[in-house]
Amino acid sequence: MKATLLIQNIKTIYTPVATPPVHGKHMNKIKEIHQGFIAIKDSTILDFGVGDGDKYIDNHTIIHNANQTIVVPGFIDSHSHLVHAGSREDEYEKLNEGVPYLDILKDGGGILGTVEKTRKASFEALYQQAMKSLDHMLSYGVTVLEAKSGYGLNFENEVKQLEVAKQLELAHPISIQHTYMGAHAIPSEFKDDREGYISTLLEDMKKIKELRLAGAVDVFCETGVFSLMEARRILSKAKDLGFIIKMHADEIHPLGGAGLGVDLHCSSVDHLMAIRDEDIEKLAYSNTIANLLPGTSFYLKKGYAQARKMIDEGVAVSISGDYNPGSCPTENFQFIMQLASRELKMTPYEILNAVTINPAYHLGLSATHGSIEIGKYANLVCLDAPNLPYIFYHYGINHTKDVYIEGKRVVYQKQIVRS
Repeated sequence: MKATLLIQNIKTIYTPVATPPVHGKHMNKIKEIHQGFIAIKDSTILDFGVGDGDKYIDNHTIIHNANQTIVVPGFIDSHSHLVHAGSREDEYEKLNEGVPYLDILKDGGGILGTVEKTRKASFEALYQQAMKSLDHMLSYGVTVLEAKSGYGLNFENEVKQLEVAKQLELAHPISIQHTYMGAHAIPSEFKDDREGYISTLLEDMKKIKELRLAGAVDVFCETGVFSLMEARRILSKAKDLGFIIKMHADEIHPLGGAGLGVDLHCSSVDHLMAIRDEDIEKLAYSNTIANLLPGTSFYLKKGYAQARKMIDEGVAVSISGDYNPGSCPTENFQFIMQLASRELKMTPYEILNAVTINPAYHLGLSATHGSIEIGKYANLVCLDAPNLPYIFYHYGINHTKDVYIEGKRVVYQKQIVRS
């Protein structure tokens, strides 16, 4: 049996306390423990509280000094497009000139440009690029990441993306949750045969399930991509196959994707910059999480999701990074959190719930992740700050000092620890 690890000299422990999904006003509630300790045994939290945890000290105890940092649960980034080839800085000038994102896609750029690069890329090239991104994410305190496919758009290359993500999970401390997103766009070879591609996609989902490469399916429901009817058809089939289902919904146009997501019992509906008022109300009375991605609004210079209205009306909200090469090319999760503070008008406590327990819930992990509780995995971030609000006030830098995943210190004094 492993020795007890005791983290002492913690300035403040901050953790969610509400049972997920955490809705509305309850998102502004967390527990604070000042001058505390956390005891860890066999990868999980044994105890925590005020003081030094002296009762857990014996001849075998390993003691780590938190040096008056604050400690929060490990951040959970529940929406990313981790595995892809290349980059799209060539489109950056077009975006700055005001060319709409959907027009870039229509001209063969955007998602389709990355599809072409990803299809040509070797497994090793995709692996190395994504590994570098994972290291950056870990350094900012991300301990769990959802990673979507969607840049292959045929069976061979979607499988390649998913297998890269599976291999990365074996080699990297961050826990990866895998999502199949063949419904990210219509590939060029099917531009005149939408029905042919959707039929192919439905068959591919069966194979993905048999291969156990993904636990969830996502669809980009948007004008010029997949319609409400098409999204319903794809997600209904995915649900029948036993997948968790989720949607890119109401990102650019108010199609009613969020409402459809509630009707289908999606675990989350993501983006929502153009959500309708009636669908905010539907979300408030559901357990579907509104997964907001402020980094995309920042990069595309688009309006932000109405987080304040959603929370005030009782919606359960999570915040994610949406790391991808075209509309949010950053791995800096703390900056995403700072955008949630500045642009979404969320409080520090709301943001903490939105990057821990609520994403844990919609990824199906809330029994083991998302809060500092006895018996949960010891996924912790030590932040070099006097208090939680300081993280949002002092923006643009990395506040992380140490990171623990399942009780193992994987970032120490800002440096990634390779075992």
